[in-house]
Order: sequence, then structure tokens, then C-alpha cells
Amino acid sequence: MNRLLRAIADGEPQVDAYEMALARPGEPVCQLLLSAHRLDYQHDDDEVLIVLTVVDVTAARLADQQKDELLREKQLLMKELQHRVANSLQIIASVLLQSARKVNSEEARRHLSDAHHRVMSVATLQRQLAIAQEGAVPLRSYFSELCDSISASMIPEESQLVLHADVDASIVDARTSVSLGLIVTELVINSLKHAFPGGGRSGNIVVTYRSQDQDWVLTVEDDGVGFPADGAKVKPGLGTGIVEALAGQLDAQVDIADAHPGTRVTITHG
Repeated sequence: MNRLLRAIADGEPQVDAYEMALARPGEPVCQLLLSAHRLDYQHDDDEVLIVLTVVDVTAARLADQQKDELLREKQLLMKELQHRVANSLQIIASVLLQSARKVNSEEARRHLSDAHHRVMSVATLQRQLAIAQEGAVPLRSYFSELCDSISASMIPEESQLVLHADVDASIVDARTSVSLGLIVTELVINSLKHAFPGGGRSGNIVVTYRSQDQDWVLTVEDDGVGFPADGAKVKPGLGTGIVEALAGQLDAQVDIADAHPGTRVTITHG
């Protein structure tokens, strides 16, 4: 405090919000907020008048400290919850996969397999959220891990059919990443089911994402069989409806085009 008053006396016009700790023998340390202003209308040139205000902010600082500790505890609990949810989803996915292998109905097996891949996509997101800061999800690592997960569970021969992601350094919030991840999962599953029928065809599926400011473009393209040669119109399935609904939530448009060869689905925002 002496240094503060000396600075004012030596010509400093004012000092605002100077915080100091006041230690007293046998008493708790107090946090004080000091403000000092020099008065310039005194008559005696040798006399310096200073207005000094002192505010005890000990309770406020203690409350701030407790708030920070609660926030850190909440973040740790959220990360733990995300880990547990991801583990639970993986268990559910494993049960679905085992059930798909046991049932005799081909239709039931297909539906259980699709459910398995959708659950795995959400589990992959949960793992990304667990390591992300404040819910920010880097799409490059997220999409790469998502494609690896789908490849491991749906592509028996990676040398025959390649699925990979080409993503820029975009980072999105958790809500957006959930929708994007589910869109990618649905489109990739659709390509695996329809673009490469019979399982004996080689090819590539590429997931591409580019963004600029608030605008972005997500593309899933394959070099499979493409549109029917006779021009027959394909009836939209459940996956197509899910993609359109998710794109609508993101205020994005869906465009499906013949890639010559294969099919290109583009989701555009902005």
C-alpha cells in the first residue's frame, strides 16, 4: 500500500483496482481492492491530498475460486460420463452384431447390422468428445476414426474396397458433429450396400469435407455401379430419409449426382 500511495504522491494521477493480500498474525488473509486518486485543488504546494478507497473482496474471490473448482469438477465428470457412454455404446453394438450373426432371417440380419453401424458411429463421436475441449470436435480425426470403424466392421477385404476421409482442419461444436457423423455413416452404409453389390467388386469410397467461414461442403463419393443403366428411379430408403432430416437440422441441402462412375452425394451449407 505504501508503494501505491507513494506513486500517487510522485505524480501518478490515479490507480484503480489494485488488488493486494493483507496478512495479519492469527487472522485469515484478506484480499483488498484499492483505488487511489490525487486531489489537485489543494492550496499548499507541499501538501498532497489523496482519496483512498478500500474494498474487501475476500468473499468474492473465495466464491470465484469455488466456482472454478466446481467447473473443473463438472468437466471431469462430463469426460468420465462420455467415456462410460462410449463404452456402453460399444457393448450395445457388439450385442447387435452377435445377434445379427445368429438370426436366420436375412432381412432381420440386415436391420441388426445397420443398427450396429449406427451405434458405432455415435460411440466414435463420444470418444472424440471425451478428448475434445469444451465440446469442440476436430472433424479430421473424427471422420478418420469413423471411417476406420466402419471399415473394420463392414469391409472384410480392405485391399479390395477402400474407405478413407479427406478433411480439412475444421472444428465444429458437438451438436453439429453428431449430425455430420450420422450423415457420413448413413451415406457410407448406403454406398457399401448399393454401390458394390455382391461383395466381389473393388472400389473406393471417399468422404470429403471443406469449410470456409460459416459455409461448408460434405461429400461422400464412390466409384461403384452408379445409377441404374435403364434410368429406373430408385425408391428412397430409410437411410436417405435420415440424411435429409439431419441435413435439414443443419440448414443444408442434399444433392445426389452420377459421378461417372459411381454416385456422389453432396451436403452443402451456405
